[in-house]
Amino acid sequence: MTRRTGLIGLAGAFLAACTPARFLDSVFPDDAATTLIKDVSFGDNPRQKLDVYEPPGGAPGAPVALFVYGGGWSSGSRKEYQWAGKMLAAQGFVTIVADYRLTPEVSFPGFVEDVASAVRWAVDHTPDHGGDPSRIVLVGHSAGAYNAAMVALDPRYLKAVGVDRKRIKAFAGLAGPYYFPTLDGPILSRTFAGAPDNKVYQTIDYAGPGSPAAFLVAGDADKTVRPRNTERLAEALRKEGVEVESHLYPGQSHADVLLNLSRTFRGRSPEYGQLTAFLRRQAGLA
Repeated sequence: MTRRTGLIGLAGAFLAACTPARFLDSVFPDDAATTLIKDVSFGDNPRQKLDVYEPPGGAPGAPVALFVYGGGWSSGSRKEYQWAGKMLAAQGFVTIVADYRLTPEVSFPGFVEDVASAVRWAVDHTPDHGGDPSRIVLVGHSAGAYNAAMVALDPRYLKAVGVDRKRIKAFAGLAGPYYFPTLDGPILSRTFAGAPDNKVYQTIDYAGPGSPAAFLVAGDADKTVRPRNTERLAEALRKEGVEVESHLYPGQSHADVLLNLSRTFRGRSPEYGQLTAFLRRQAGLA
């Protein structure tokens, strides 16, 4: 067994234990360091804070990226995702990594509303950090992909915070849950059971001709969020004439589609190149 193979196996074990981001930040090298502004409040709740990463060189007028992590809507911290902030900043984006309120403190739609509020902060404040808030992309993994997709597709969330949805040029959903007509299992039931009906939280129902371009991927070996979620949302958006790039990666798990974006493991999948090329093109960097 090569050292690299051993590292991939070790990383996979940590990812399976739901500590992927902390592991990546503490063990493996990340992208070139960028200016970091920490612990900025975008609301009154202690969870409503964000960090900002600036591209190397600090050229003004850079597009803006908001990264939304997963964790079953019940766990996670922006402090574990510095590597993701640096990854996107190295591609030329002023990047925000934001926390959001979690269950059981809130249920749907509280966490989605927080992501929309982080977008509102981006519109108001990223020009101070060299950002152009007329060109925003949203990137999310797992539950974070759901949050990002809902903000991108359901216009009510951005309207509620006074943001024109046309500012969102693209969203990228990595192994997201977008279609669950029944609340099977404790995660979905505690998160969505308080909703008046299941139509209000089905991402697919908000696919429309005004939706931003979408990059949707999953691993075909994902047992946490079934790949059919990605396939169904991609199909729904295409039917509305929305530009979609979608991929199912052979043999890849739920955690792999996050791990593959890290600097150490990019070589085992085309995902990093496909994602960054898509986002850069949609944001006018390509």
